[in-house]
Amino acid sequence: MTERKTGKLNQLGRTLPEGLLADAAWMEAHGYSSSLRTQYVAAGWLDQPARGTFKRPLGQLTWQGVVISLQTLLERDLVVGAITALDLQGLTHYVAPSGASVVHLYGTKPPPGWLAKLPLPQTFRFHRTPSLFKSIHAAPDQQAGTVRALREDERALTVSTPERAFLELLDELPDRQSFHNVDMIAEGLRTLSPRRLNLLLQDCRSIKVKRLFFWFADRHSPSWLRQIDRKGVDLGSGKRMLVKGGRLDPTYQITVPEELSRSV
Repeated sequence: MTERKTGKLNQLGRTLPEGLLADAAWMEAHGYSSSLRTQYVAAGWLDQPARGTFKRPLGQLTWQGVVISLQTLLERDLVVGAITALDLQGLTHYVAPSGASVVHLYGTKPPPGWLAKLPLPQTFRFHRTPSLFKSIHAAPDQQAGTVRALREDERALTVSTPERAFLELLDELPDRQSFHNVDMIAEGLRTLSPRRLNLLLQDCRSIKVKRLFFWFADRHSPSWLRQIDRKGVDLGSGKRMLVKGGRLDPTYQITVPEELSRSV
């Protein structure tokens, strides 16, 4: 092997950590041509989990490693959100087991197409953050504190805070989440930050989400609810039918399951 090729291989060991994933564009930008990548794969120095993706042979391919790769190496403005973020932060004890089959990602642009082709047991569901929030996007917002870094094998995975993740979860009702599951999660959310919630509620575009937020909050009466500025939240007007055959809540004008319409 020439000295130049040896140097490039050593450089790859420093710039592409074990367990992380790079795409062809990243490899090209770092000086690894198509022919060189082909040589590395043939020699066993690189694996190709899916066409156009590359990783070092050591280190297991996991969804967490893939997302960290997107967030760091590939600089995609993606955040892990909704029930996935709540699960990672230990807030879905009786609902979603760790390693749930769907990983929820939020951002301004969809992830690359190869994400769906990776040999992983999980699938990824992308949501456009601007459709839910007016000005709080996927990039970390230190002032609002809407995302945070969790440590995953000495690397940081960027996820929604519990406050933001809960609103993202409510957006999934009723088609992709059940009222029963969300109710169990809401019951355990006793330590949310009212400051973050006020910022998020004022920035939230969805009338449905905001009404559901207050409906669940009133149902479980957490201590932080007293510090929420209800007057600063636009709840719109008119009725919203969320559950066919459900009971209309007179306060928030949404239909909810009959069995959950009573106070806890």
